[in-house]
Amino acid sequence: GLLYLAAILRRNGFAVDFVDCLATRHPETSGGLNGERSKRRKFGTGNFLRTPIPKPAGLKDVPKTYSRYGITPEEFKAGLKAIERPAAVLVTSLMTYWYPGVFEAIRLAKEIFPGVPVILGGIYATLCTDHAQEHSGADFVLSGPGEETVWPLLKDITGCAPAFIPKAQTLDDHPYPAFNLPGGSDYVCLITSRGCPFRCAYCASHKLAPLFTQRAPEAVLREIYYWYHKYHIQDFTFYDDALLIKKKVHIWPILEEVIREKLPVRFHTPNALHIREIDDYTAYLLFRAGFKTIRFGFETANMARHRDMDGKICEGDLMQAIKYLRQAGFEAKEIGVYILSGLPGQEWREVAYSIDYVKAAGGMPYLAEYSPIPGSPLWPKAVETARFPIAADPIYQNNSLFPCAGDFSWETVQRIKMQVRAARGLSC
Repeated sequence: GLLYLAAILRRNGFAVDFVDCLATRHPETSGGLNGERSKRRKFGTGNFLRTPIPKPAGLKDVPKTYSRYGITPEEFKAGLKAIERPAAVLVTSLMTYWYPGVFEAIRLAKEIFPGVPVILGGIYATLCTDHAQEHSGADFVLSGPGEETVWPLLKDITGCAPAFIPKAQTLDDHPYPAFNLPGGSDYVCLITSRGCPFRCAYCASHKLAPLFTQRAPEAVLREIYYWYHKYHIQDFTFYDDALLIKKKVHIWPILEEVIREKLPVRFHTPNALHIREIDDYTAYLLFRAGFKTIRFGFETANMARHRDMDGKICEGDLMQAIKYLRQAGFEAKEIGVYILSGLPGQEWREVAYSIDYVKAAGGMPYLAEYSPIPGSPLWPKAVETARFPIAADPIYQNNSLFPCAGDFSWETVQRIKMQVRAARGLSC
């Protein structure tokens, strides 16, 4: 989102500087846990720098380390001091419970650039607008797609009226996100669609993007060619919520062209694919086009819960999808299957059973810890069952707290995590 906005600003003639607080290649970064640099692994993956910090008051009794992820405050301040005084500072936000880091970034920006207006947007600002307006310290808090809402503010601040304002849902009209800003990246995130046609109870995609729209396949291909030929990018990560929907007229033409052109690229799907959309030809295309990270949103082996929550899966769908992928050439270790844990009222034996189910189906189970999301259909039940005041303070929406889990204990959490590691053949 922020990089799309940066690209649109540049298209309109604005000079843009970028400080990436999650940068893994910061020139002075040597902090983090035990003073070690962040290590990059295969395909540009790896952990962010982590620095343990004091716990917020409400989390004092939680037996886990509380940490800051990303560059240090000193590095952030140095990055700000290295740029000219701007007309405005734009700050984005992701998970709702990460807001303390957002607040710190806003505070430091105001310290370095007193009098410069700070504009906050992003997921937290959209889902917890009242909280952000009351507590963030930002001069302006924007809800929804920034490429549509920020321009009146910037016009008032700068006196410049942008000539080019694309609509949020027409991604083909957007310039490519500004991954080529200083600092760069050795991979690129692709979005071939916005929104999702499903209305899963645990998800707020419909609130962040009410309409489901897809880009033209040829536009997606042009973007892949651009990053590969101009910047030699080989790893592309799809961040669609519904990549395989309408596959015959969307992802199939994209992958068929990649195969024809013999592009030496690799694709990854951390946002998860819809299991029902995998058939023999789709599996063939995924393998031949160079997909290296396959993730499925399976959630649970409890089919009754699926009927209540999402309607995405029937008995046997996962086994059939994995069968197609294995026949196409994928190894079991390349097929990751997300299992939701900590749903309101969910018993841990359901999670344990789902782990065994995934392993028996031939996939690798990955725990996806449930985070209660304001605006999602499951939110009222989450508020009712949570052990923490999740509606009053987003800090308690942190998935690592398992705030809504039934029959909760930290010992059970550790036992489940060990079961997952054993199922994936990892040491415990």
